[in-house]
Amino acid sequence: MKIALINENSQAAKNALIEATLRKVVEPMGHEVVNYGMYAADDAAQLTYVQNGILAAVLLNSGAADYVITGCGTGEGAMLALNSFPGVICGHVEDPVDAYTFAHVNDGNAVALPFAKGFGWGGELNLEYIFEKLFGFGHGQGYPKERVVPEQRNKKILDGVRAIAFRDLSDILKDLDRDLVKGAFAGEHFAENFFPACKDEKLAATVKELMA
Repeated sequence: MKIALINENSQAAKNALIEATLRKVVEPMGHEVVNYGMYAADDAAQLTYVQNGILAAVLLNSGAADYVITGCGTGEGAMLALNSFPGVICGHVEDPVDAYTFAHVNDGNAVALPFAKGFGWGGELNLEYIFEKLFGFGHGQGYPKERVVPEQRNKKILDGVRAIAFRDLSDILKDLDRDLVKGAFAGEHFAENFFPACKDEKLAATVKELMA
């Protein structure tokens, strides 16, 4: 699994800590981590949590990433931004139980974490345990056992509703404010990470057009 890490501007200073913790947990499992920044608070490319949503949607819908780890101060804004786009099911995760139950009950492809709220002594340990529960026990298996069948059925229903409720991502991107979208792709290593990994030619062409 290719896991993308995205940080917005208010919590960019924690990027190195989050990346190191994520790699420590998931790389021994065979997963790959790609860091899309922000890498530091003073990066030239400043991402808002809304732009996190744009970037995450492009990565997931293009196949450039299989999963996105993101967040903001509380995690709420990032979660709302990601869930505004097709092809993204983002959970708000504060602790390892949230991580485990989201993975198995909701079977999404992104999480938004609170990187400021409650992030004090032991914050990196909470992150480590969250990533262990999120990626170490599979996905979509249901919890508790007696709820597996209805939960898996409800997930299929949700996927069907979302398929009708959302339109093509390329059309959405072209209708958004051009500077807002362009800024989402302005990260120092975006192009070198995204284009070789992108599996959707139409979306790649849209991104190139909007970056021009």
